Amino acid sequence: MEIADLGRDQGVPVRTVARARLDAAARTEAPQGVLAHAEPLAEADLDVLCRRVPGAPAPFLLAFDGITDPHNLGALIRTAACAGATGAVLSRHRSAYVTPTVAKVAAGAIEHVPLALVAGLPAALARMRNSGVWVVGLHPEAATSVFHLTLATEPVALVLGAEGSGLSRLAQERCDVVVSIPRGGGPGSLNVSAAGAVACYEVVRRRRE
Repeated sequence: MEIADLGRDQGVPVRTVARARLDAAARTEAPQGVLAHAEPLAEADLDVLCRRVPGAPAPFLLAFDGITDPHNLGALIRTAACAGATGAVLSRHRSAYVTPTVAKVAAGAIEHVPLALVAGLPAALARMRNSGVWVVGLHPEAATSVFHLTLATEPVALVLGAEGSGLSRLAQERCDVVVSIPRGGGPGSLNVSAAGAVACYEVVRRRRE
């Protein structure tokens, strides 16, 4: 098995166990025959994520306001990693956290995007603004288009709201600007993971201009 050979090449102990034992330990519906044990994820410090480092790209953060679907959270973390985001912010309450399902959907991205856990997102957004991070909320009814943002190289945080209800009132009040993604028809709004991907790559495009 290729994955077993790769593990041995990296000095990772590889054991073969009964399928029932693997399924019981995996805590997911489809472990696909492989399970890896790793150290718990280290929590990132929000103030560190907001800090500009000489010679490094400006902070590019994602903040999740009440996202509860682990598939959406995993997809957003994967998108964040691919877009070069430097961190993500999760609330400890009323929000999904990194579960085996999130880790699987993220396809390894949880190892590349530092995650900060905060007691409450509105207070964390206020801290970001005080640290010089431009906080941009996404809401389907906002009058300003995400494509009209005047982004350049400044620190930025994209705030993505809960499935269905979107951004909370308090989160909106803590944003510097709230923007929408223009629609040409169809359903009322994009899925949050799709909206996050559009917004992330608009930041990437602006930074490369």
